[in-house]
Amino acid sequence: MSNKIYPIGIQNFEKIRNDGYFYIDKTALIYQMVKTGGYYFLSRPRRFGKSLLLSTLESYFSGKKELFEGLAMGKLEKDWIKYPVIHLDLNAKKFDTVDDLIRLVDRQLLVYEAQYGSCSKDETIDDRFVTLIRMAAEKTGERVVILVDEYDKPMLQAIGRDELQEEYRNTLKAFYGVMKSMDGYIKFAMLTGVTKFGKVCVFGDLNNLDDISMRQIYVDICGVSEQELHDNLESELHELAEIRGVSYDDVCNELRACYDGYHFTHNSIGIYNPFSLLNAFKYQEFSSYWFETGTPTYLVELLKKHHYDLHRMAHEETTAEVLNSIDSTSDNPIPVIYQSGYLTIKGYDPEFGNYRLGFPNREVEQGFIKFLLPFYANTSAVESSFEIQKFVREIESGDYESFFRRLQSFFADTPYELVRDLELHYQNVLFIVFKLVGFYVKAEYHTSEGCVDLILQTDKFIYVMEFKLNGTAEEALQQINDKHYALPFEMDERKLFKIGVNFSVETRNIEKWIVEEK
Repeated sequence: MSNKIYPIGIQNFEKIRNDGYFYIDKTALIYQMVKTGGYYFLSRPRRFGKSLLLSTLESYFSGKKELFEGLAMGKLEKDWIKYPVIHLDLNAKKFDTVDDLIRLVDRQLLVYEAQYGSCSKDETIDDRFVTLIRMAAEKTGERVVILVDEYDKPMLQAIGRDELQEEYRNTLKAFYGVMKSMDGYIKFAMLTGVTKFGKVCVFGDLNNLDDISMRQIYVDICGVSEQELHDNLESELHELAEIRGVSYDDVCNELRACYDGYHFTHNSIGIYNPFSLLNAFKYQEFSSYWFETGTPTYLVELLKKHHYDLHRMAHEETTAEVLNSIDSTSDNPIPVIYQSGYLTIKGYDPEFGNYRLGFPNREVEQGFIKFLLPFYANTSAVESSFEIQKFVREIESGDYESFFRRLQSFFADTPYELVRDLELHYQNVLFIVFKLVGFYVKAEYHTSEGCVDLILQTDKFIYVMEFKLNGTAEEALQQINDKHYALPFEMDERKLFKIGVNFSVETRNIEKWIVEEK
């Protein structure tokens, strides 16, 4: 039985080291980073270890040598100089007004002002920041280290609220701009967040930040690599396999399928989500640990606002410039989805510099599609899982009548304003439903203008379906026969259903289905 204590939800390096929690040594990379640059930015999805990285930097720059005994840093660093560290965390629960941001920063500045001093004439948080940096350097005789965790949280929470986002942008631009003007007083600075708001000038004149988010050398500075998994948890892998009654290779493959697959640049190693991975070892079972901590609704609002075709998500193509910078005025939701960790890099075309995106792993794909359902279909978040189970049972039992009646209920009460985008709406709903059903049965889904063709396979049945918008169910069935969609299954022993379905603009719902059985 493993005696490791897994640091689930613990982001403080000092606590991890003092209390004997499991830690994967990242300090060689951290040493390289601090010795080769002074200003850094890192974007990674939530719960990927960004806060722990900054906490480790805080301990290092605070000269706490004893915490690094037995780690790479303990051998590499010789001087252990103690620097004044200003560590700000913007990961508050809610940002609803401009005052929320000011109050949060104010509370944190007060702690450091009590330590290093302040000036009563300073009125704004950026003026106070200037004074604090100068006084900290003068009082200690050493330049200042500045660490900002979740720098973008206010901006993300204000997506869709343009006026508030503009206020946050102006406030943060002035605040972060202080680091540029106080360069002579600063030893090191690092900002982390989920996204990079580049085009909207949150960083202002802070153009000396080295963005390492897509740098090959730092791909595993957060998260867990395959090599780290086997170097640090090999005996636990064997133990997990034994407990689950599967082979060692099977448990490794299952972990990889569920939690690996993040690629933060082209041709890079895959990275495991550390939160899900460590939870799997702690509880010795596979679950959607990352998803259970919550997915922000603004992601779905972006997809809906910009009328995004969900079918594109699994094979989206874009450029590094798009991936690297969020523009709140853009009509492209993909950079936010990517940087939030719901899509990752799956391929790269060096000739044109294009990246192909897709879901990183099963946990993210299944969790995100499931999360989307209540936002698009007439069902609640609580009911949606049960509805999918019923769909699957009906498909597996050959009860297509119940299946289509249930599908009709998903389109009931479609808002009138969606009529102008009815084709996209019905294709998105069908995509979500059949994607979720496809996690339990074999599914192939194809779309073209105005129609969808679909193949579902179970142990006993094969369904070949054609959905038409503004056509007839008879025309849909005729298309299946004319285009020989069922030809690959003519010799199959399973029962075959060819089903034509039409979708009505007037009723904004499935109108009719006709079935031809073999």
